[in-house]
Amino acid sequence: MNKYFTLFVSIFFLIFQGCGPSDEELARKKLDRARMLLQQNDTANALLQIDSIAGVYPKAQYSINAAKNLKKEILWEMLQQKGTELDSTNAQIPLLEKNFNREKTEYDRYALYIHKRQTFDRSWKRSYIQVVVNEKGDISLISNYNGTEWLNHVALRVYDKDLSARTDTVKLDEPDSHRSDFLDSKWEKVTFRNGRDNGVIQFIADNANLKLKAVFMGKQYYYIVLEDYDKKAAAEALALSGALKKCIEIENEIKQLQAKLNQVN
Repeated sequence: MNKYFTLFVSIFFLIFQGCGPSDEELARKKLDRARMLLQQNDTANALLQIDSIAGVYPKAQYSINAAKNLKKEILWEMLQQKGTELDSTNAQIPLLEKNFNREKTEYDRYALYIHKRQTFDRSWKRSYIQVVVNEKGDISLISNYNGTEWLNHVALRVYDKDLSARTDTVKLDEPDSHRSDFLDSKWEKVTFRNGRDNGVIQFIADNANLKLKAVFMGKQYYYIVLEDYDKKAAAEALALSGALKKCIEIENEIKQLQAKLNQVN
């Protein structure tokens, strides 16, 4: 009796299983779900649905092929959009570059953009804040002090009334801290790179309409009022930095999309 009952259950199970949806039908539902997500502009999740079809339903060959073709269309469209975005960003760069001199010495790994109002011949006799951008879009804040006494300054604070921003500290023995003298003149130059400006550049750009002051912070304090063209230079350097970095970012995204497109068989 048990043997017949077990046989009956097995036959019933096989019949019931045969009545269920096929892999092709289930895969087609996933594909429809992906198309719906595309209509909702949810490309990332649509691609996840497409990529899962071959793994979950390996026998659904028709849907697998349809999924590959849909993925090619998506990646190709994304590639075209990124190309247009890159062209648009590249077109902005010459307009931003016109306010800068592009310089590279034997000691520089990358070319530097120096604002035309902050070149050495215009500024060597004054104390001021300088913003420099390299060809990768990395931006640095430089405090230049010129006076008759050593400050040995290690930080910079920019402020107006209750608003202020302060750089990180660059110690005197660090490579980004430089000092030199000639006759009675003392020069100090401190570079705040890799984010060590701590938002001071953005603060200057955002508050360029205010009468911003800066204090060079060392064993003594030295105060200056920021010139309008120095504030403008900070804003223009930020814009150039953003455009250069965006170009590099888009170029990397294009390479990744091309590699993914090549992988789709």
